[in-house]
Amino acid sequence: MEEAKQIVVDIQKGNIKPIYFLMGEEAYYVDKIAEYIEDKVLAEEEKGFNQMVLYGRDVSVDDIVANAKRYPMMAERQVVIVKEAQDLSRTIDKLVTYFENPQPTTVLVICYKYKKIAKNKKIYKAAAKNGVIYESKKLYENQVADWIRRVLAGKKYQITPKAAQMLVEFLGTNLSKINNELEKLQLILPKGSEITPEIIEENIGISKDYNNFELRKAIGDRDVKKAFRIITYFAENPKDNPTVVTVSLLFNFFSQLLQYHGLRDQNPRNVASALRINPYFVKEYQAAARNYPMKKVSGIVATLREMDVKSKGVGATNLSNGDLLKELMVRIMN
Repeated sequence: MEEAKQIVVDIQKGNIKPIYFLMGEEAYYVDKIAEYIEDKVLAEEEKGFNQMVLYGRDVSVDDIVANAKRYPMMAERQVVIVKEAQDLSRTIDKLVTYFENPQPTTVLVICYKYKKIAKNKKIYKAAAKNGVIYESKKLYENQVADWIRRVLAGKKYQITPKAAQMLVEFLGTNLSKINNELEKLQLILPKGSEITPEIIEENIGISKDYNNFELRKAIGDRDVKKAFRIITYFAENPKDNPTVVTVSLLFNFFSQLLQYHGLRDQNPRNVASALRINPYFVKEYQAAARNYPMKKVSGIVATLREMDVKSKGVGATNLSNGDLLKELMVRIMN
């Protein structure tokens, strides 16, 4: 995120490079940087003759080079943006000759999403020498809630830890998808608002009471009634609550709980750092550790591995997802 911001700051200062090779697993920042260049580098009156957007599936490397070598018309520079350039992965190395000697009046932006170029390749070295290479790495699940908080803070909004966690559990780590939902909320909420679980439930459709976050907490607290109430809801709404996702999240939770038991220093700050969790959730792990000794946690992790296989249809052909979850709850709680 900081590296992406620095690219924008440099452009704002007029430090504009002839090549921007934007790559990586996380498409969000690749798209955002390209959009910023498309919107801001040229004045509106210059864009008609001097800005071109190409798509990897429709052009060849030769087409890109031919456009990049054109001279701008009545402007200081031209902008050529190649979106979905990963469709040119078999021939992208042919850009090395242009990268070694780029047109100084052209800003060439390559959006190479979901893939990356190896650092030892000539094309990487040429792009790094004469332009900017940006790799957008996919965030780990435990980093996404903090990303949500920072993005909203930059736009004068706040969000509760539980609400952020609900978004992560429902939408995963796809930043573009999460950002779309955040933008919808910003349309209806005044600046300075705090986004709560109730707002998430009302406007995005994620239940504040029946979700994996609440299930995890109920299990950690050994609240049997609440846990079974939630899995009953899951069984009745399987499309919105896939068993595979629930088992995976519980596996991560109990794996972290096993790690918690092994910590010599169980100070909340150290726990948050070691487990890579928001300090807000440390109390949940403390409560769960009291309810589940290390030996029990080890057994639960083994059970979750077994259930993960069954949830994918191996060795449990006659069991519904609801039955699998009920069996899982019984084995965890006993």
